[in-house]
Amino acid sequence: MSSAALRWTVLRLGTAQTLAWASSYYLPALLAAPMAEGLGVPVALVFAGFSAALVVSALCAPLAGHAIDRHGGRPVLLGSNALFALGLAALAGAQGPAGLFLAWGLIGMAMGAGLYEAAFAALVRLYGQDARGAITGITLIAGFASTVGWPLTAWMQAHWGWRGTCLGWAALHLLLGLPLNAWLPRAPAHGPAAPSRPQAAGSTAAPAAPPLPGSPPAPATARRMAWLLAFVFAATWFTSTAMAAHLPRLLQASGMALPVAVGVAALVGPAQVVARLLEYGLLRRMHPLQSARLAALAHPLGALLLCVTGGGAGLVFTLLHGAGNGILTIAKGTLPLVLFGAHGYGLRQGLLMVPARVAQAGAPLLFGLLLDRAGTAALGATALLGLASAGALWALRPAAPAPG
Repeated sequence: MSSAALRWTVLRLGTAQTLAWASSYYLPALLAAPMAEGLGVPVALVFAGFSAALVVSALCAPLAGHAIDRHGGRPVLLGSNALFALGLAALAGAQGPAGLFLAWGLIGMAMGAGLYEAAFAALVRLYGQDARGAITGITLIAGFASTVGWPLTAWMQAHWGWRGTCLGWAALHLLLGLPLNAWLPRAPAHGPAAPSRPQAAGSTAAPAAPPLPGSPPAPATARRMAWLLAFVFAATWFTSTAMAAHLPRLLQASGMALPVAVGVAALVGPAQVVARLLEYGLLRRMHPLQSARLAALAHPLGALLLCVTGGGAGLVFTLLHGAGNGILTIAKGTLPLVLFGAHGYGLRQGLLMVPARVAQAGAPLLFGLLLDRAGTAALGATALLGLASAGALWALRPAAPAPG
């Protein structure tokens, strides 16, 4: 495929991912309160529905990944747009807790088949071992999902109410998301991408195209690497979701005034995008394992500075957390590729992310309780998770590729 065609694929898929994230993951932040008021239920029940959606997405992701391995990403991603539209329309029509949870369940199915893991698997199904740059590209675009999604949600809420907002997002999935995913290239008809040898951890060269055949990891080694990666993904997603839900309040607890805390917290998105640009440029020739090891240390370092110096380090903490999270998001797509190869990537990626989705579902509640009891000292928990993640990444020792 030509470079121009690849860029168009990345642009379309990145835009579709922006829509998917904005209309699901970032929706409760602005709609939970008016939704709860309209349904006459506690706000916590709305977030419980969202947490249930994350658990459903964890269960659906391996099935979606396996389908992508067999049939390519386009039909699965198109199905996710239909599910998003159906779930959001059901949410708009919900009249009580039963309808609320049913709607979130449909949205959870869509999330399992339509967020990053599915998009990464679709790219690997198309480009095999050469998908790393494309994975980075879609995260660069979709990194602005909250920047675009929150203002658009607020505008629709102000003009149409929360039910009209859900219907508006449903319409966007049908009018924008479906065509964008329909324009994706068809996957090769010969089946899943052929196995390719993993890139050595010390190598700085980009993988050859097509990749040379090599020996996959031994079964015992592969299981050990899979468990380590699953832990890293769960720990880092717990932290990123906890910060997404509580960062302004955390910064307030460190001594910042509310308007300043909100403004500083908003810098997470730009920090993520800048870090991804860095990964795409200066760090592109570095093995993803090395950049992930450095990124895992960013949150613990920022947490240490914030706990020691107080609100004065809030900006530094936010930028470090955002930068580390930005690179780790890419690592969730690239590490399984370079460690295990492209064959069976979709199913493997879905299975690796099951613990992460479950950890993500409990993160807002658990970290909120810690924050209520311990203030900024609650960062000790996420800092320890970050250090443990860095340790697990250092423990990963992929075998060097076979000579020749």
